Amino acid sequence: MTTSTETEAGPAPDDKTFPYQRKCPFSAPPEYAAMTERDVSQVELRGSGLRIWAVTGYETIRQLLTDPRVSASRKHANFPFYFVAPPEYRTETSFIGYDGDAHVRTRRKAALTFTHRQVQRLRPRVEEIVDTHLDAMLALTPPVDMHRVFSLAVPMTVICELLGIPQDRHDFFIKHGTALLGGHSSTEERQAAILEVNAYISDLILAKRREPGEDLLSRAMADYEASGEEYTDRDLFNMVRLLMNGGHETTASQISLGTACLLEHPDQLELLRSDPTLVKPAVEELIRFATIGDTAVPRVALADIEVGGTLIRKGDGILCLGLAANRDPEVFPDPDRLDITRGSRKHLGFGHGVHHCIGADLARLELEIVWSKLFQRIPTLRLAKPFASIPRKEGAVIYSLWELPVTW
Repeated sequence: MTTSTETEAGPAPDDKTFPYQRKCPFSAPPEYAAMTERDVSQVELRGSGLRIWAVTGYETIRQLLTDPRVSASRKHANFPFYFVAPPEYRTETSFIGYDGDAHVRTRRKAALTFTHRQVQRLRPRVEEIVDTHLDAMLALTPPVDMHRVFSLAVPMTVICELLGIPQDRHDFFIKHGTALLGGHSSTEERQAAILEVNAYISDLILAKRREPGEDLLSRAMADYEASGEEYTDRDLFNMVRLLMNGGHETTASQISLGTACLLEHPDQLELLRSDPTLVKPAVEELIRFATIGDTAVPRVALADIEVGGTLIRKGDGILCLGLAANRDPEVFPDPDRLDITRGSRKHLGFGHGVHHCIGADLARLELEIVWSKLFQRIPTLRLAKPFASIPRKEGAVIYSLWELPVTW
């Protein structure tokens, strides 16, 4: 559950530096048109001034993400952070920033929880969670901010239960997830968020070590002990922090943006209402169409690589632009049209290769249940103000909306 910037906070960004703004939340930035023609382009990153390579082609990105000469490690000097990152962003990472054996070994500790079979066993509980939060939203007097009371609450509840984190810590992780992945946080705010989250997770690890449970964290510690592998608490809390942020911020963003997308495309919403079996292909199409993780796949070249006729030198930073790839007409005919019957799983909404999103099946399950129940239980759901006036997370790691005011 494949990850996401604001128009109301701070001055307008410099249009000459990357990342570029979407003129419409469901369209690629206009600068992508010329970049797509070239497939590989040099851009200047806002904040750092670093010049890196931006790749737009679907097949080119797939090839890069399976090339062992490309690294996900944040420790490289030219790693393409498109914001001023505190030092902890290079050192406090988990398997998302590891290569080779270290990636396989660390990812394996979490992977068993996210297999398709294990995720499907969660269906009854996720349905309960969605219904509970729909009940809570319906108990409020509209208009309400659906992003705050529902979109964030559902995946946060799910991931807290999986990790064995008490439910009263929801607001703590939502606040810090926004600081870590939002577009307007300062370097100091990001650094403080990392330290506070790490301190909390360190206490949680001690508690689970004293009294293990059936949660993912307890199982990961038991696996390490049983295997005799060397590990540190840093390995554990980096994994937990990654799963917390990746498990709620990305899915919450997709819930809000996907719901707004359906409300703004009433013909597609009517299709879904009239045929509930379309929810699975609708999930895939909404993930493709919104591509909340457009700029969330940064890499560094470990050797000279020729890509699309362009030589990328060893040490150069690379950004794989998922939104451009997901609008590739060679792969998705009429790509700028939302079509919930398309249902293609070829999209790069969850990445590709060994770093393919570990929570993809869980995200799909949550989205399927949300969009099955939301419009069934609130058939008159509509936006409470014009969509164009809703502030958006421009420049964030995970693209989304800051709020989703709705009524019924």
